Amino acid sequence: MTIYSLYIFDRHCTCVYYQDWHRTVRPKLAVEGGMLPAVYAPVYPSSNADASYSNRNTLSSNSGVVVAVNYDDNGPSTPLPTQQAYSPIAPQPPPPTSTLPFDEEAKLVYGVVLSLRNMIKKLSGKDEQFVNYQTSTYKLHLYETLSGYKFVMLSDPNADSLRFVLRQIYAGPFLEYVVRNPLVEMDSRDRGIDNDYFRMSTDRLVRGLTVFQ
Repeated sequence: MTIYSLYIFDRHCTCVYYQDWHRTVRPKLAVEGGMLPAVYAPVYPSSNADASYSNRNTLSSNSGVVVAVNYDDNGPSTPLPTQQAYSPIAPQPPPPTSTLPFDEEAKLVYGVVLSLRNMIKKLSGKDEQFVNYQTSTYKLHLYETLSGYKFVMLSDPNADSLRFVLRQIYAGPFLEYVVRNPLVEMDSRDRGIDNDYFRMSTDRLVRGLTVFQ
């Protein structure tokens, strides 16, 4: 079973967090003003989008060579070469990029969830819950909290229900590193909930699943 990605939406219908694992198409850069900061740095519409994930110790890959750069307080030391004359490993071409900007993609995901949830309530009554749906290429899983946060996970269509995984993310990393984190402002309309501890803890939880491939 393959887990593709995770979206978290707040009660204002805004995407406040995103993370992916086996996504074959890279998300496209969001348009200016289309998404909040601290959601997913690589698609944030800024020339310095990766700054929130970097520090003075950075790793960069050029021509298949990994170079470590460490700056001290007095500025850069002796520059390191960024290219190698010959590499036995040919550089891999970058994966294709989505045709939709990330902010539009997130809106579509939320729109699908909202539409299906409302349709199910009208057809089956208020006691019926929408927990997942499946297409020929993916399966969408939903877990909604009492406070209105929606956890959405995309996986391959053959996966069993991953609602328990979303519940674990909520009860574990989300409560520990978002709700109880004094540096994260809940229900903020100006900023997402991303932080290093939450992202690493969520990644560790997902990769540790027996169903993760």
